[in-house]
Amino acid sequence: MAIKDNIKPTRSELLELKKKIALSQSGHKLLKMKRDGLIMEFFEIMDKAKNARAELLRSYEDATQKIAIARAVEGNMAVTSAAFSLKEQPEINLESKNVMGVVVPKIESSGIQKPLQERGYGVIGTTSRIDEAAEAYEKLVEQIIISAEIESAMKKLLEDIEKTKRRVNALEFKVIPELKDAEKFIKLRLEEMERENTFRLKKIKA
Repeated sequence: MAIKDNIKPTRSELLELKKKIALSQSGHKLLKMKRDGLIMEFFEIMDKAKNARAELLRSYEDATQKIAIARAVEGNMAVTSAAFSLKEQPEINLESKNVMGVVVPKIESSGIQKPLQERGYGVIGTTSRIDEAAEAYEKLVEQIIISAEIESAMKKLLEDIEKTKRRVNALEFKVIPELKDAEKFIKLRLEEMERENTFRLKKIKA
């Protein structure tokens, strides 16, 4: 690298640059640890997501089958009437939680699965087919909420993993190499300036 004569760095600039390099290397190490931790957390949640998705599909098939049987036995009018008789709506609260420094959604629900007497429709005027269909759909709704929470957390984690990877790569392949090149340049320039000063002093003495 050609050293320009008009650039005259100082020792304090070199020390400042060394601090920046140390800080960047420390940040790089911490970000790598965070990235690796997030990836491990992501794979753990991904396993939960697979199980939740499989359970969701089972719940959906069960609910679909039971509502079809209820309609066949009771008729569409009776099933629709039972569905509209529900007075209390389920409560769903959206909160947040922290996973490895990443804020992910936390969904809490209540009042989805209800006792038979709290469903609103008359127990005497219906058969167990409607009860079974109602119970199956309550379980389905709960499973949808569980799956939504897990898959939303996965999405958030994946976004943060990508962001952290970009920062790690920027430090590793751009920032730190450029700082080290600058450090090398300043060292060489300081050495050259020192030689020039020594040569001048010798000349003056001579």
